[in-house]
This record gives sequence, structure tokens and C-alpha cells, in this order.
Amino acid sequence: MEDESRLDRLYLKALQIRENHQPGLWLPIMWHLALRRYSEAMIDLAQWYGDGGQWPGDLGRQGDSFSPAGLYYRAFKYGNARAAQHLAMHSFNSRNMRGYRHWLQQGAKLGDGYAVNQQKHFETRLPHKTARKIGRLRPYHRRDETY
Repeated sequence: MEDESRLDRLYLKALQIRENHQPGLWLPIMWHLALRRYSEAMIDLAQWYGDGGQWPGDLGRQGDSFSPAGLYYRAFKYGNARAAQHLAMHSFNSRNMRGYRHWLQQGAKLGDGYAVNQQKHFETRLPHKTARKIGRLRPYHRRDETY
């Protein structure tokens, strides 16, 4: 596997291109990193495709390695707890409480404090904007800020 610091520098370069409008193409760099098992790049690609790319609103299937669900799943398999959190929130927003609980447990196993907190206080209503759309909104609690 390539030197991790080199991949980190390349990832930061891609973020500079995307966020600060630096000259260059960030998408090929992200794919280059994702194909080299860099999990943060996989998550960024999955977010980009899920927000309005090829699968708007739908993550596709986990068996399809290049769909957002497949990218999240592979990032999770490489030990990234943030990918499990994204899969949990997608399950929640899709009204899949069984999947939501499963991905919270997987994130907690990887040490994600948010997942541990949510698992401890398992709720079917959450305080985020999308929860209002699916009829599962609740007010913020003090524990929502500590994780």
C-alpha cells in the first residue's frame, strides 16, 4: 500500500480544489484515492453522488461497489466509523429502523461516540431537518450536543 502521508496530502489537495476553487479537477483525484482504499475519499464520493449525482436521494445497493451505498460500505469495512453513521442516517431517513439500529451498533463497535450515545438513548424521533419531512421530528435535548 502507498505511503499514508502521500495519500493524505493528495486528499487535502482535492479538498482545496473543491472547497477553495483552486485550479484542478477534484473528482479524478478522489476516485484515485478511493481505488487505493482511502476511506475518507470514498465517503466524499458517496456524499457527492448521493446529493445529486447519479443516484439522487437513493444510495443504490451495497453490492454495487461504485454506488454511494457500496462506497459507504467499503469505507466502513476499512474501519471508518463515519461511514457507518452515514448508513445509519440513511436508514433512519428511509424509515428503516432495523437498519438504523444495525448501523448504530456497527459504528459503536468502531468507537463512534455519536453512535454510542444514540444507541444508549435509542429513539425513533430525531432533531434534524430531514426527520421533520418523514414525521419523526423531536426537539433538541442537551445530550444531543455531547458525544
